[in-house]
Amino acid sequence: MIGRASKPRYIVVEGPIGVGKTSLVELLAERLQARKLLEGPDENPFITQFYTDMRRYAFQTQLYFLLNRFRQQQELVQFDLFKQSLVSDYLFVKDKIFAYLTLDDNELALYERLQPLLETRVVKPDLVLYLQADTEILIRRIQSRARTSEQELGRAYLEDVNAAYNHFFFHYSTTPLLVINTNEIDFVKHREDFDDLVKQVETVRVGTHYYVPLGSRK
Repeated sequence: MIGRASKPRYIVVEGPIGVGKTSLVELLAERLQARKLLEGPDENPFITQFYTDMRRYAFQTQLYFLLNRFRQQQELVQFDLFKQSLVSDYLFVKDKIFAYLTLDDNELALYERLQPLLETRVVKPDLVLYLQADTEILIRRIQSRARTSEQELGRAYLEDVNAAYNHFFFHYSTTPLLVINTNEIDFVKHREDFDDLVKQVETVRVGTHYYVPLGSRK
């Protein structure tokens, strides 16, 4: 990979369902002239059934996501990050967030034997952007984008996912991390905030940092 004194070449945008990961990835990829790596959750053949019957379809859904993410990550081995930057809308290790939320004890035991073997073969990003939002905001955004597979999601599940993400990234220290509360930010509509964020992205170094919107600074 690259030295931490350099600008990040492999950036991951993370956050709970509906927070706006893919929209920000699109903007960053265009600005940085970077390649995009998108998870494409709707390609999971079990996702619609999972949202209507989580207990029955949890393991199939989780295993598909894990193996598909790993397949995508293995393609990065051949990608030259010195020639072109990369922006992704998921962090491989976040897969565990959903596994611990949805799998029963026996399923989780199998998962925990497989996942670490794959994780050791995955390239770590130079920087992770963690997008936060209140659950009510997530619900409004999910409703506004009207993806059929997501319309059955209940508030309780989204609250659990949101809490699990906050817990995960509160303890995250593997790479530099920039935490962004998006409750009052729309990077698509307010390009001055996006321009300012890009400056932050290009200068973030080791440790956890918090993005303060341009208009909120004194």
